[in-house]
Parts: sequence; structure tokens; C-alpha cells
Amino acid sequence: MTAETELVRARLRMVETQIMSRGVRDERVLDAMRSVRRHEFVPAEQIAHAYEDRPLPIGHGQTISQPYIVAWMTELLQLRPADTLLEIGAGCGYQTAVAARLCARVIALERVPELARQARLNLQRAGVDNAEVIEADGALGHAAGAPYRRILVAAAAPAVPRALLEQLAPQGRLVIPVGSREGQEMTVVTRDAAGNLEREYLGSVSFVPLVS
Repeated sequence: MTAETELVRARLRMVETQIMSRGVRDERVLDAMRSVRRHEFVPAEQIAHAYEDRPLPIGHGQTISQPYIVAWMTELLQLRPADTLLEIGAGCGYQTAVAARLCARVIALERVPELARQARLNLQRAGVDNAEVIEADGALGHAAGAPYRRILVAAAAPAVPRALLEQLAPQGRLVIPVGSREGQEMTVVTRDAAGNLEREYLGSVSFVPLVS
């Protein structure tokens, strides 16, 4: 068995045993998780661990999220083919690549210059041509493209940043972990057609902090 074949098998096992078994059912999300080669988004010394059930370090105090968390957050977004997604915290570009398979465009913000450059290289190597990585402070969002029907934040904030709420479109959906290092909760914020905001809290998570 070649190393490449074993990586494919590991990726398929990951989807079945880590993601489907925990309740992710959206077939488009599952197909994206089967297709995106996670080992191409981690540092070389982490390739052997790419499909394990845990986050992995990618440098600069940041991590690539656990595969299940990537799938779950992507499912919570309820992405449609015509959507533009604003992603806060591109990291190595893995979640960007997964989401890019489900929507028209991803605008991904990353404040660490080295990670932004690496994410661009990773996405180019993966053949993702509908995502743009911008070096910027994610807590401020990206007003030039607002409003957004979908916003994803891959780092924990003590509260939902005001700028992101302002950039969320009517009937939009924002997925973000909220809290401190001591305790965070996955939160979905929705805005109805009249502009009213509602929050849904979906359980404890652990993310690196959103730095502004």
C-alpha cells in the first residue's frame, strides 16, 4: 500500500468515525471533508497526524481545528452555492478550502502575515480558485464586501465583535465560539428579515483567542 493510498483511507475513516458518528449529516459537507486533503494543509512534521481526532499546531501559536469541529461549524453555516462567506482566522487555509467547495466565494481574513502567505500557497496547491486570503484584523471584518449572508469565526471572542454583527446581512448567519480561555460556547447568531438578532448556544468548545 502506498503512502498516498493510506492517506486516502485515513481521510475516509476520519469522516466515518469522527464526523458522521458525531451527528454531522449534511452530505455536501461530508463530501467536502472527504475531498479536501487535510495533510496538505499541515506542517510537514504533522502529516502523519493529519487525520487524527485533534487540533494540530501550525505555528505562531495557532492551530488547525479538529476535523469534527471544521465539519460541524461548516454544517452550522448552512452554506448555499451562491453565498459569499466571510471567514475570520484563515490559519492554514483548511477550513477555507472546505467551505469553498460549498459556496461561490470565500473571503478569508488572517492577521498573521506568515500564516496568510502559507494559506495562499496551500489553497493554490489544492486548486482552490474561489477563495481570497487577506492579511487583516478579523475582528474588524471586511467592510468592502459587506453585507455577508454567512460569517465564520475560527477563534474565540469574549463577545461577538460589533463590526461582524454590522456586516451580517438580513437572513444572515454567523457562527462563532464565544467566551474566555476558561470557557467558550459555540454560538450561532442569525438576523431575520427585519434586522432582529437571535442567538443560539450549542455547547462547550475550546479555541485559540481572537486577537485584535
